[in-house]
Amino acid sequence: MTEKALVLFSGGQDSATCLAWALDRFDAVETIGFDYGQAHRIELEVRTTFLDRLRAGFPAWAARLGDDHLVDMGLLGEISDTALTRDKAIEMAESGLPNTFVPGRNLLFFTTAAAVGYRRDARHLVGGMCETDYSGYPDCRDDTIKALQVALTLGMDRRFVLHTPLMWIDKAATWAMARQLGGQALVDLILEDTHSCYRGDRTRRHAWGYGCGSCPACDLRRGGWERYVAEGG
Repeated sequence: MTEKALVLFSGGQDSATCLAWALDRFDAVETIGFDYGQAHRIELEVRTTFLDRLRAGFPAWAARLGDDHLVDMGLLGEISDTALTRDKAIEMAESGLPNTFVPGRNLLFFTTAAAVGYRRDARHLVGGMCETDYSGYPDCRDDTIKALQVALTLGMDRRFVLHTPLMWIDKAATWAMARQLGGQALVDLILEDTHSCYRGDRTRRHAWGYGCGSCPACDLRRGGWERYVAEGG
């Protein structure tokens, strides 16, 4: 039986690492991305470049890497009032969460991925959610993902398995995972051709990649890279 996975691939460091993780484990892998009107929509451009260079640089993985699906989820952007979907400063909201939290985003992403996976016969859904080194988003928590797996399996009457390879590791360990999976070539590819900055800034190149250097996403990526290097990466 061919085991097929569908990876939620945004174009960022975490999802790129998860894509490599899936390619290392499953017989066939497809990717899915979402256009929800995000302010940092540059990620939608770099994801295509990353996929092309991944295929060129890793022939064994290229043989397993199938179609990429880009889904218009503009409705999510229309109903959200966040720093990722509106022109507003990044700050803490009254809820205690940063206003970069897009309510329901990962729930909708996985539900949509399951619907596509149902059609594509891909029962393994892979996402880069993590509750070790993150901004506190409730839809990144392990309990949320487990509950969603049950709901999707029941609601579609088909067994889905939701994988979150990064759930219990920090950003430094995420860099180390990339190196373990694809060597320095994969680390270099993630450095150069992924995007994590919430500001969508690719004018500044740092040791850890491109970004404004001051938003929460840049802080996490920079901190992880510095710990990775300090640990011998």
